[in-house]
Amino acid sequence: MAEILTVFYSLKGETIAPGMKIVKLEKGHTAVAAEFVQKAVGGDIFELETVKTYIEDHMKMIYEAKEELEKGIYPELKNYPDIDKYDTIFLGFPNWWNTIPTPMFNFLKRYDWSGKRIIPFVTSGGGGLGRSIEDIKKICVGAEISNGGEFLGHEVETAEKEISNWAKDAI
Repeated sequence: MAEILTVFYSLKGETIAPGMKIVKLEKGHTAVAAEFVQKAVGGDIFELETVKTYIEDHMKMIYEAKEELEKGIYPELKNYPDIDKYDTIFLGFPNWWNTIPTPMFNFLKRYDWSGKRIIPFVTSGGGGLGRSIEDIKKICVGAEISNGGEFLGHEVETAEKEISNWAKDAI
């Protein structure tokens, strides 16, 4: 039986909802999706959190994130999980500029991924996985990377069945 870890990065606070409406979230969309995944497949769950605090204003934050990506700045994380005992890792993140968030790059670059299976899933406003699979493959040499799952952020709270079924099928 596979040892499963669900690792995710998620922002709460301001985000863009359909119609370019700004809404405030108590819990980020990816956090909700990750909880559904973990509930469906079992195993452990770990939230990645940055040492730095991002700008609260969402429109300013997305440009802060773009600058980090362009300059190869990968914010330090508060804690890192011990992934040694896990062979299957669900990797959850929001789509930032068509790829994984810069803090996720920091997490991925820290480990030897040989022999691990990574199952990515993304929450987005419609951009899906973008080029994140390609970027994960570049970093996680030696890992088996699945095609991943895509979920619209603004629909996550009502998509437990869809997310759970996807996660079970992905195993």
